[in-house]
Amino acid sequence: MIQTVVKRDGRIVGFNEEKIATAIRKAMLHTSMGEDMQLIRQITDRISFKGAPQMTVEDIQDAVELELMNSSRKDVAQKYIAYRNQRSIARKAKTRDMFLEIINIKSNDVTRENANMNADTPAGMMMKFASETTKPFVDDYLLSEEARTAVENNYLHIHDKDYYPTKSLTCVQHPLDRILRDGFSAGHGESRPAKRIETASILGCISLETAQNEMHGGQAIPAFDFYLAPYVRYSLIEEIKVLEQLTGNDYSHLYQAQLDDYLDKPLEGLTGDERILQHAVNRTVSRVHQSMEAFIHNMNTIHSRGGNQVVFSSINYGTDTSAEGRCIIRELLKSTYRGVGNGETAIFPIQIWKKKRGVSYLPDDRNYDLYKLACKVTARRFFPNFLNLDATFNQSDEWKADDPKRYLHEVATMGCRTRVFENRFGPKTSIGRGNLSFSTINIVRLAIECMSIENQDERIAMFFSKLDHMLEVTARQLHERMEFQKTAFAKQFPLLMSALWLGSEKLNPNDTIASVINQGTLGIGFIGLAECLVALTGKHHGEDAFAQELGLKIVTYMRDRANQFSEQYQHNYSVLATPAEGLSGKFTAKDRKQFGVLPGITDRDYYTNSNHVPVYYKCSARHKAEIEAPYHDLTRGGHIFYVEMDGDATHNPEVIMQVVDMMDKYNIGYGSVNHNRNRCLDCGYENSAEELEVCPKCGSKHLDKLQRITGYLVGTTDRWNKAKLAELKDRVTHTDKRD
Repeated sequence: MIQTVVKRDGRIVGFNEEKIATAIRKAMLHTSMGEDMQLIRQITDRISFKGAPQMTVEDIQDAVELELMNSSRKDVAQKYIAYRNQRSIARKAKTRDMFLEIINIKSNDVTRENANMNADTPAGMMMKFASETTKPFVDDYLLSEEARTAVENNYLHIHDKDYYPTKSLTCVQHPLDRILRDGFSAGHGESRPAKRIETASILGCISLETAQNEMHGGQAIPAFDFYLAPYVRYSLIEEIKVLEQLTGNDYSHLYQAQLDDYLDKPLEGLTGDERILQHAVNRTVSRVHQSMEAFIHNMNTIHSRGGNQVVFSSINYGTDTSAEGRCIIRELLKSTYRGVGNGETAIFPIQIWKKKRGVSYLPDDRNYDLYKLACKVTARRFFPNFLNLDATFNQSDEWKADDPKRYLHEVATMGCRTRVFENRFGPKTSIGRGNLSFSTINIVRLAIECMSIENQDERIAMFFSKLDHMLEVTARQLHERMEFQKTAFAKQFPLLMSALWLGSEKLNPNDTIASVINQGTLGIGFIGLAECLVALTGKHHGEDAFAQELGLKIVTYMRDRANQFSEQYQHNYSVLATPAEGLSGKFTAKDRKQFGVLPGITDRDYYTNSNHVPVYYKCSARHKAEIEAPYHDLTRGGHIFYVEMDGDATHNPEVIMQVVDMMDKYNIGYGSVNHNRNRCLDCGYENSAEELEVCPKCGSKHLDKLQRITGYLVGTTDRWNKAKLAELKDRVTHTDKRD
């Protein structure tokens, strides 16, 4: 009697005889004689009782074919065999067509799924070949039937599905202090602990790069200033020791000299210890600046994956008020403002300013001068973005202003928007934690299916019923993926599961990661709230108060169900305001094909990202903030607030400060400012013209047009997919005029 089944991916699951019955019944329904429940039951029972205790899926299907061929319904056997063959042929044909498009470097949604990856290079092609052939394997062998059906019917999107078989996790916030203090080994050779700022900078790059190859999502450093600050002092001491060797004097009493700041100043008029110390400070500032330049340069040139794809990296900073921490922040910002290479804006790392009252925001705050510099840099270089530590949901009771390790209790984020902070199974922190995986629900489709119900209350009630079902399916799918991830061994992630992930220091190489990954989060995402509301009410939340009220009810319901799933499955579920790039048009195209062009819903090539007011809706930045702010508390898996500026922001950093003020006023968690920035790659000329095709200074057409896609920058729109290009074209600015 069959007891267990070996699936095609090697997993062993319990035998379910109803799957045999269902398969035979489907074959019968495609014959003229229809179904025969008695024969179905006879064949099912015979196979179940005659089979070996453990059988493979293929062996069971072969047994079904044999039983059907020996029965009176050979017509059913033919349909059953034909169906198996058709599935195999269809998969091969689809793969062939897709491979040819990659080979011929066709610009389509497959090759332009990731705007920071060049799929036209040999390594990029290999990445796409692997990615597109892995996804069908996941559908056929790793997903449950209900999850696969939800994906096929356009209700659900499983992010990074091509990485599913690798058991990799999404992202992590690096505890870089551990790497700098202890060094690490993640391959051939070891990295020694850092002793000076140059080494610390390089180890930061190596940590991010190495982990990127072990994970499918982004890498972040949660307290860049705090982590690198000690190495500023070590470098200062090193410079003083050089002077000791040069002069033959003992200056050891200056090693720990109290400094209010590290500023490069002239030596004229200085004598004795004061002159020695200032010279050492000047040399140290120069080394810190060069180290920050090197860090930014490396993060824009080191390829961690095929397709010339650099590390998807982020750094959080702004709240270290020590002289050394301020030196790191200042020189990082100055290097960013200057640009890389010939003055280009750096794409990575995504820089995130941690705004905190009493520390880095108000005029009397210690780091207020650096905050103003950060706004000046943002006005020219798009970064840093701004993380509001004062938002009610971004605060921790453990944070104390005089705690030298207060960064442990400060939320940090990934540049794209992914947020990890709350934790049912350990400390409330971002450090050493990240997202495990996330999946996105197409709430627009759920709403479209309810449009035929004339009574609005009944229509909305039906929507919530459908939403509840999809939330259940999504929670189970995420749970099943996590259970699969748990079977990975620590040795599969040499750096992540030895030095980065919270609790990983307890693991031996041959231990599974099951005991530690519950520190991570599972994200339930959504897309198209605006279009969903149009389908249910006729208007989106940016233009109608009732629609806004309903939108908040929808996302609140998702948040409440996520909390229930956390108890049910004992995981950290959270709701994510999905940063859709490739997904932005996939859902829409399929829905339009089935339901036609619906005004305000499927009449564009994309659905609006998560809970945002549509990019084409003209309103003030203040109105946009009022509408989107309440969703940030509900979407603790990640969110972002955008403001589109017009004109040249370079000489107007005050506008950036006004946006941060709005974030403070409306309890917004994370935000950034978009604006035009063009640069001639031949002569270096820059301006903010919207439709610049030719450099007005030298006539060159070799232009760098920076745009933000889903939280990160892309230097060229040539790699954007059709849907995101359509969205870019529709974007309007948010003025300060009253509505």
